[in-house]
Order: sequence, then C-alpha cells, then structure tokens
Amino acid sequence: MTLALGEPTLMLDNLDSLGIIDQTYSRVEDVFYRPVDLQVLLNGSRTGLNAYLKARKEPFTAPPLESTGSRSGDAALVRKEVVELAARDTKLSQDDLSHAAIAGMLNGLDDPYTVYLTARQMNALNEELQGGDFGGIGVYIVQDPRTHDTLISPIPDNPAIAAGVKPGDVVLAVDGISAHNQPLDTIEHRIRGQVGTRVVLQLENPKDRIKRSVTITRARVHVPSAVAKMDHGIDYIRLADFGTTSYDEVRKALLDGRAHDAKGYVLDLRVNGGGLLDAAVQISSLFIQSGTVVATIDREGDRETRSALGVSVAAAPLVILVDKYTASASEITAGAVQDYRVGTIVGTKTFGKGVVQSIYNLPDHSALKITTARYTTPLGRDINKKGITPDIVVPDPTTKGLPDLRKFGTASDRVYEEARALIAKQDSK
Repeated sequence: MTLALGEPTLMLDNLDSLGIIDQTYSRVEDVFYRPVDLQVLLNGSRTGLNAYLKARKEPFTAPPLESTGSRSGDAALVRKEVVELAARDTKLSQDDLSHAAIAGMLNGLDDPYTVYLTARQMNALNEELQGGDFGGIGVYIVQDPRTHDTLISPIPDNPAIAAGVKPGDVVLAVDGISAHNQPLDTIEHRIRGQVGTRVVLQLENPKDRIKRSVTITRARVHVPSAVAKMDHGIDYIRLADFGTTSYDEVRKALLDGRAHDAKGYVLDLRVNGGGLLDAAVQISSLFIQSGTVVATIDREGDRETRSALGVSVAAAPLVILVDKYTASASEITAGAVQDYRVGTIVGTKTFGKGVVQSIYNLPDHSALKITTARYTTPLGRDINKKGITPDIVVPDPTTKGLPDLRKFGTASDRVYEEARALIAKQDSK
C-alpha cells in the first residue's frame, strides 16, 4: 500500500520479532527516500528501548551502541541487546522490546511520516482508507501543523455531537491518558473501541479556553469518503479522504451533477489529510484528460510518472477548495488541476506534504510506514514544506483550531461563497 499520507504492500513472512529487526534495517536502508546514517538507526533503537524501559519503571537502561558499518552487523547488535534486556527481567517481553527498538529506529530518522504501526494502528488505518464501519464516536480528527494539537469536529448524526463535542475542540486526554505530543494514530486508536463501551475525553475549546470532560458511548460509525449535494445548480462534493472507495464516490457525484445540468462543480478538499496515491491519480484523472498527474522521485533520483487514466468527466467550470489542512494526496489533485488549468483553486495555502509513504506489513499484523519518495506536480513543482498557493486566496476566518465542518458548503462558508460567485461569473459569459 502506498500512501501520499503508494506501490505494493509487501509481506515479510515467517519472521519472529528478532528477524523483523533485520528486515527493518533492510527496508529502511533500501527504500527510505534519503541516505541513511546507520549510527542514527542505532541511536534511535536505544532511545526506543529506553522509553519502553522507563514506561515499565525498569531501573536499568540500554547502553549506547557503536555502528559496525554494516546493516547486518548493526542489526545483530540490536538483537543482542533485546535478548539481554529480556533475560534480565522475565516480565519484559522480547517481542515488545523488539517493537520498541524498531519504533525508535524509525523515529530517529527525523521524518514524521516514517513510523512503526502496531497491529491496532494498522487496523485503524485500513478502516479509515476502506471507508468501513467501526466502533467510535463519529468525529473528524486532525493535528494542527503548527501547534501539533489534536483537533476534532463532530460528524452529524453520531454520538459525539449528541454528547456536546464542538467543532475545533482540542483533545487533551483520552480516558485519562494525555494526548500531548502523541501521534495521531495513537489517539485515534484510543478513541475507537468496542460498540457500547464508553470513552472519556478531556477537551478544551480554543475559543473560550474552557476545559471540560465528556463521556461518550461508542456506536457503530460510518464515515463517508464523499458527501455531495446539488445547491442552486452547483454540484458540491466534499471529500474527507482519498481511500479505496473515493474515486467511485466522486465519479458518481460528478455524473449526478451532469444529469442535473449542473452550472458548475465544487470539490472541497479542506481538512483532507490525503490517503492513497492511487486514489489521487484516479480522482485527478476525472478532471485531466491525458498527461502526467504526478511524478515520484526516489533516493537515487529515479523518476516515475503516473499518468491520467483516460476516465475524465466533463466537469466544468471546476473549483477546488483548500486550506492549511489540505495535504498529501489532496495536494496531488489540487496541484495537477492547477498545473493543467482545468479548474480554479480557492482558499488558503495548503499544508505542504510532498512525500510518499509505502506500507510494509509484518507477520504480527503490525507494519512499517516508510517515506520512499518525494513527488512533484505535472509542471515539476516540489511543494514539500511549501504548500500550494491558491489561484484565489480567501483568508481563513478560523484563527484557532479546526473550522466548523458543519458550515462547509453553506451560505455562511466564505470560501464556498467565493466559489459560487466565480462559477456564476463564468456561467454568465
């Protein structure tokens, strides 16, 4: 699975936890998009092991290790350390120690997108991308790129909104466990759970700074990938992510708009953190007849292009809405549409995630998520850490936190109103 969050998911069969350490070294050194310093991996493994030992309140620490200069030699050092630590205390799990070392290695690469995913985190990621049903509270969840706060916004007709969760609430803790500096995947996992069970969220609304506790009973939640409506002749489509069903959902919405003689089309990619590279190429192909949609470039500088699939739909005039949370696969689509001038980009500058990750599944159902390439738009623009500047900039009225998703596509949505005015202007010509 490749994310722009790309090619095949690789299964590393018949390995125990110690063997996975070797495979982690191999994968990272072979596919990580930047040259890898082996000493950095060793330092990271030590950090990961010590974090695990500290959490278990163990009195001893993992010693510094000096690289042998080869990945097989360094992997052997880490394996030896894991075995010795497990032997010192029978309460320490060799598997858990191995996973802690692996997580530390990946964190040591100083790439926020290269991480170790536990089996539960991997399952949650699959649920998100497949658009399936799961036990949860019904919220969209993102992390602020500046403050790293975890922000949630309730989805209509789900438990969170009934419990009083407000758009843009900051998650301070989940069931008493602090959310500060925690990965988004971890927080998502803690919020989700078995249908009928309860979860307690400590929240703070950025507008009034009032902290409160909310208890929510989990229910069967379905988060749609795309939600569409006809609004005074405009086919409005909000896309929440780029998952396995997103192309079919967006295509159906576009065709429905054509069947109703839509005057224009609005694809809302705000608060869309991305997803699958394949989905980005598919959805971009709905608007681009032919040519390169995106190019990926690996560590060796080898360039691979992904071209339009010949499935374009006559959807014009087209406006794409973006904001600071528009990232990754969303930026691929927005960048391609902008480069080919087949639509107008409206909103604020996007997040700027111009790298691609690949998922390598492990035998215990955990996985390595590794950044394997950077990407450029059809015109060769590298938007990593730069973002995409809209053709028409509309200042974001939300100065703090997450915007109110319930207002998207309504008369109180300034960005959407700009899109409607633009379509009306083009329709009058």
